[in-house]
Amino acid sequence: MIRLILNAIVVILYVISSIILMPLTWIISKINPVAGEKTILAIMKSLFNSMMFLSGIKLTVIGEENVPKDKPVLYIGNHKSNFDTIITYARVPGRCGYIAKDNLEKIPVLRGWMKRIHCLFLNRENTREGLKTILTAIDYIKDGVSMTIFPEGGRNKTDEPTLPFHEGSFKLSTKTGCPIIPMAISNSEHILETHMPFIRATHVVLQYGKPIIPDELAPEDKKFIGAYTQKVVEQMLEDNQNYL
Repeated sequence: MIRLILNAIVVILYVISSIILMPLTWIISKINPVAGEKTILAIMKSLFNSMMFLSGIKLTVIGEENVPKDKPVLYIGNHKSNFDTIITYARVPGRCGYIAKDNLEKIPVLRGWMKRIHCLFLNRENTREGLKTILTAIDYIKDGVSMTIFPEGGRNKTDEPTLPFHEGSFKLSTKTGCPIIPMAISNSEHILETHMPFIRATHVVLQYGKPIIPDELAPEDKKFIGAYTQKVVEQMLEDNQNYL
C-alpha cells in the first residue's frame, strides 16, 4: 500500500505544480518551440521515472539500438497494464505521442499535458471521429513526431499473450512510410493489475524489435500487417522469458 500512496503523492504534487509549469512551458514554446517541447518531454519523463522508481520497477531493456533516432516511427506494443504507457514513454528518444482511449480526455489536467506531448484520443465507437484521429496522427508523423499505439483495442485482461491487432492501427505506417517498431512488454501486469489496489516491486522486460518496413514485406504480409506484427511481438514475448 505504501507504494500506491507514494505514487499518489507524486501525482498530486505534479498536478499542483502544473499551475505554474503549464503556463511556463506555454511561454517557452511561444518563444522557442523546440525548447518548449524539450521542456515538456523532460517534465513528463521525470514524472514517469519517479513513478517507476517508487513502484519498485526493475526494468530490463532489450534491442534499444533498433529504434531510429533520426526519423519518426510507429511504436506497436502489447498492452497488459496501465503502467505500459509510463514505462515506454520514459524510454522514447524524442518527440512522441500516444493514441489513447477517449475517456482520458475527460480528465482536465491529464488532458492538458497529454495534448502538449502530441497524444490523441480515439473514439472507437464513432468511425468518423476515429478516422479523424488517425488522419491527425498521420500528420504528426509527417511532421516528425513518432506515435505509439497499442493495437489490441484495450488492455488485454486474458491469459493470452496478445489479443488480435487491429489492422487499421497500421495505417499510420502504411500511409507515411515510417518504420514500425514492435515492442514486447513482459510482466507489467504484475505491478498492479493482478493484485489491485496494491503496487508491488516487479521485474519488467521491454524489448524493441527490428524495424518493420511495410513496403519491404511480402504482399500477403503487407496486406495483413497487423497479424504479421502480432506474430513478431508474440515471439519477442516468448524470448523475454529468458530474462525474467
